[in-house]
Amino acid sequence: MNFSVVILAAGKGTRMKSSLPKVLHPIGGKPMVQHIIDTVNKLGASNIHLVYGHGRDQLQTTLNHNALSWCLQDQQLGTGHAVQQAAPHIQDDEDVLILVGDAPLIKESTLQQLIAVKKNADLALLTVELNDPTGMGRIIRQGEQVTAIVEHKDATTEQHQIKETNTGMMIMGGKDLKRWLAALNNHNAQGEFYLTDVIEMAANEGKSIHASQPSSAIEVEGINNRIQLASIERAYQTQQANDLMLKGVSLLDPSRFDLRGELEVGQDITIDTNVIIQGKVKIGSNTSIGANCTLIDCEIADHAVIHPNSIIEQACVGENCSVGPFARLRPGAIMKQKSRVGNFVEMKKTTLGEGSKANHLTYLGDTEVGAGANIGAGTITCNYDGVNKFKTQIKDGAFIGSNSAIVAPAVIGVNATVGAGSVITKEVSDNGLAIARSKQRNMDNWQRPEKK
Repeated sequence: MNFSVVILAAGKGTRMKSSLPKVLHPIGGKPMVQHIIDTVNKLGASNIHLVYGHGRDQLQTTLNHNALSWCLQDQQLGTGHAVQQAAPHIQDDEDVLILVGDAPLIKESTLQQLIAVKKNADLALLTVELNDPTGMGRIIRQGEQVTAIVEHKDATTEQHQIKETNTGMMIMGGKDLKRWLAALNNHNAQGEFYLTDVIEMAANEGKSIHASQPSSAIEVEGINNRIQLASIERAYQTQQANDLMLKGVSLLDPSRFDLRGELEVGQDITIDTNVIIQGKVKIGSNTSIGANCTLIDCEIADHAVIHPNSIIEQACVGENCSVGPFARLRPGAIMKQKSRVGNFVEMKKTTLGEGSKANHLTYLGDTEVGAGANIGAGTITCNYDGVNKFKTQIKDGAFIGSNSAIVAPAVIGVNATVGAGSVITKEVSDNGLAIARSKQRNMDNWQRPEKK
């Protein structure tokens, strides 16, 4: 049978103490509700209805929502009221899977299992056993049959002892759901319309109500404050780390690794502590990433070594290259195979040719460096005149002496040499030597100034 999904994401999240809607707070660099949307997209649902309210403009701007049906809940009057906003879009002959928008770790396999349980029942619930169920709705049973869900504030002392709790996630037929939603009332301690009341309605009609449970309680754990946000973030990162290690990546300390995007890996990769991966990153085989590095939307080829404290953003590092320590590759930086950048070297919109090296204290911006060139310590390509950017070309085999400034636009010829301390403003011919610095003057018997 076809099915649709309703995701409840209208709450303000007061306890987050934030102007950002709760469901937009990130887990692994992605809004928590986007994790749920992405998981649901793998299930093959006919429609995804997102019930939204607080921060509506932010949600519509932030989320990848082309495939979403947006259902506005102007007033937050409870979970039952939230699902009522989606009711006009629900078909009688489809199943409806209801999910909460603040439990981002829910797995596709868990939802598939819940859908499978529904095939042999009129209604299927996702429940979880908790050692401390305080604040959670309790599952009331008669034998194997679920008969009701009682909210914590409405539960008796005896019911408070029940460990099986409601996750807020369930699936049922569209026709039944709409009938039960229409019969809800708010005669409870909170004065809200509880979705959980449909369970008792279903039981009173003699419907079969079965339950399914996730493989781990963390899958269904909701987020209501910053402490829980941090806890879920660490659980998510642990999952990512475990997946990578199963793929053959060596994480020297999995608890100090963060993946905030997508990572494609080869074999025999070693990643040291406090490495952060953001966006889409590809790391080739036999590669080493040093401690405290940040990789953002970049590609690292086979046999490369990224030394500690380096930042690589929207850049490409070729085979057998060496980066850092304390290097920064900015957008548009390309390192050809066997090239090297060392400590405190920065590259932006620059190609460093095969076997070329810039080992110390250098800035290369809008520059094309050929093969086998040597860029001395302290070299700067002066690519910006305050208004426009200009390009520098350093050809194959060139040698740039330390502490040189190359004022773009400039061309340094094949096998040319620039003397240390030069300020280059003109083209240097192939095999030529350019020295551009003032003449040294020595004064004998110089009297140093004395403090008065």
